[in-house]
Order: sequence, then C-alpha cells, then structure tokens
Amino acid sequence: MPDPTGNLSVHLDSQFSLKYHIAKVASFCHYHLRRLCQIQCCMGKEVTIRLVLALVILRLDYCNSLLAGLPQSTLAPLQRVQNAAARLVFELGARDHVTASLIQLYWLPVHWRIQFKLCCIMHSVFYGSCPA
Repeated sequence: MPDPTGNLSVHLDSQFSLKYHIAKVASFCHYHLRRLCQIQCCMGKEVTIRLVLALVILRLDYCNSLLAGLPQSTLAPLQRVQNAAARLVFELGARDHVTASLIQLYWLPVHWRIQFKLCCIMHSVFYGSCPA
C-alpha cells in the first residue's frame, strides 16, 4: 500500500542520499530472512526460493532505479541482504562465498540489477511499449 505522504514507500532524508531508505529496506529484508531461517527445516528448497523471491528480492527491486548512480558503499547493505538470501537458499555458512550461488539462482548483483532495470525502462520507452 502506498505511503500516505505520496512517496510510494521510498524513505527520503534531507540530503536525498537515500541511505535511510536503504537502511529501512535492508532491515525489512533481514527480518524476513531471519523468520525464514527459523522455519527452513519445514520447507523444501523450491519453497524457500519462492518465499525469498516474494519477501526479499522483490523488495530489493522495488523502486531500485532511484538508486542508480549511488556509490557501492551506499548500496553495500542491499548487497549484503542479497548475499544472505543466497546463503539461506543454499544453506551456506556466514563466511562461505556466494558468487556461485548467485549465478546458479540467476540473480544479478544489486548494482547490475539497477542497471538492468534502467535498461528495461529505456527499452520500453524506445519501442513505445510504456504508458504515455
């Protein structure tokens, strides 16, 4: 449901750095990852993947085109969330590398996801398939 202030649940700070928004998204996602971790033994891998996609990855992708051009240090909390999600799906330890897991899940790193979304938007604009 959209925020009553009209900003579509994007949390803005006084400098428009979006750090507050990123912190809120990361906090929300980590909360759901912790809850999923508690019930993971009752779920299969496919169910875990679907729940992680629905509760975490979609939240990372929501309005992420606003994050274009931000430095990697600002986007780092979101990348940590994505890494934690991959660790949950593959039951990896906290120090295990996740690059191969991200590739196996076909998940682009956060900064590339942002670029991909911008490219999709521009493709829609160029070929006239976006709303007027």
